[in-house]
Amino acid sequence: MKKLLIYTFYSGVLLSGTGCKKFLEKNPDNRASLESPEQVSQMLATAYPQGNYMAFTESISDNVSDKGTGGLDLTVKQSYFFEDVTENEQDSPEGYWNACYAAIAAANQALEACNKAADPGRYASQQGEALICRAYAHFMLVTLFAKPYSATGSSTDPGIPYVLTPEKVIFQKYTRKTVAYVYEMIEKDLLAGLPLLDDTRYTVPRYHFTKAAANAFAARFFLYKQDYTKALSHANAVFSTTNITAGLRPWNTTYLTQTYRELWANYAKASEPANLLLVETASLWARNYYSERYGLDADKRTEILSSNVTGGAWAFTRQTYTVGTNNYMLPKINEYFVKLSVNATIGYPYVMVPLFTAEEALFNRIEARIYLNDLGEALHDLNEYASTRIFNYNAAAHTITNSKLTTYYNTSDLRVAMLAALLDFKRAEFVQEGMRWFDLARYDLPVTHRTVNGPTLTLEPGDKRRLFQIPESARLSGVELNPR
Repeated sequence: MKKLLIYTFYSGVLLSGTGCKKFLEKNPDNRASLESPEQVSQMLATAYPQGNYMAFTESISDNVSDKGTGGLDLTVKQSYFFEDVTENEQDSPEGYWNACYAAIAAANQALEACNKAADPGRYASQQGEALICRAYAHFMLVTLFAKPYSATGSSTDPGIPYVLTPEKVIFQKYTRKTVAYVYEMIEKDLLAGLPLLDDTRYTVPRYHFTKAAANAFAARFFLYKQDYTKALSHANAVFSTTNITAGLRPWNTTYLTQTYRELWANYAKASEPANLLLVETASLWARNYYSERYGLDADKRTEILSSNVTGGAWAFTRQTYTVGTNNYMLPKINEYFVKLSVNATIGYPYVMVPLFTAEEALFNRIEARIYLNDLGEALHDLNEYASTRIFNYNAAAHTITNSKLTTYYNTSDLRVAMLAALLDFKRAEFVQEGMRWFDLARYDLPVTHRTVNGPTLTLEPGDKRRLFQIPESARLSGVELNPR
């Protein structure tokens, strides 16, 4: 497994007059010296969390079941049993916590360089990217390790440390403050950074916060903050044209013609228009997600992908593969292996994670419209999405109507039915990517996990275990753990 490498520098210094003088002339701070916009840009390549949340967020969700046999990765198993994860390397909550704060440190170092530059105007786009990177990493931390935002509770609910300056001492002391404070700081950074972005600066735009990716982030942020007007505005800004379907993944057309190896290669590619932001992460998830004992089995596949309100069949099911017995896989999460040298047989596994996609931006627009009671436009967007996902789509047969919605979900409340359809669509779209947990968490929905040889476990609304535990090591910096 890939471990965090800590490099310790040993200096053998000859205390001669010349040697001592040269040593003392060196900057004791061994961080990179950032003296140009280009150097700041290089630093910002590390300001995105290079950790993968999929293993623990997917495994705590209702997308998985106990198959009875299979891999027993500790992060997956403990998440399935609603236990605090004791693993601290890649794919674990602690590994992700550390990756986020490493990204924040890089963003803060870049911001310091921008602010100290003699000509700060030349660094405007770097400053914008750094602000949004800092906001994003803090947003993911508060989403996973603190309670969801609420108008009533967030002014007292503990948040996570919002770090605004580069660390210059060992074990800097921090406080969690409140969820409301963290959201306030995220919003401040996000709105300050967005106008400064310059998409033309990026060689490969999909690896950076472009205006589209930043607006997708803003749409998610304001949706979680329950500011639906702003969520809608930013979601609209993601799409440059009214032809929404052209930017969505072609699951019921091009993707159907591809082999699973081709899908693996293309799903998280920078050339895929649906990918708005990608990040490289050290991760074993690609080799584990379909073969783990606690994962997607036949029953869960039926529950998630068998039927939907359109009356048609998901195209996803045509590209769902079986590996061994009762192991189901959608070929999205692909591993690429980096050898230690050209002739080496060992190395490190990596996964490219789509942090923001056109599909999620569309889903967030639909949800905002539902809460703003713009149900006609929300229904239009649901049908736009369905037209790219239903096998042999036929508008006459598969168009979603108000009547279909209320009948399928057995309710007279159209908004309730529409929201239920949206959450079902999101669940199917992002299965095995860990995204389902974010909806379960913010809506405080119960999660039930059955076990083959034991009891059925339920994570009830309000359960303290719904918050991932803050790493024990954070106590060294004065950070209180989540109650249990």
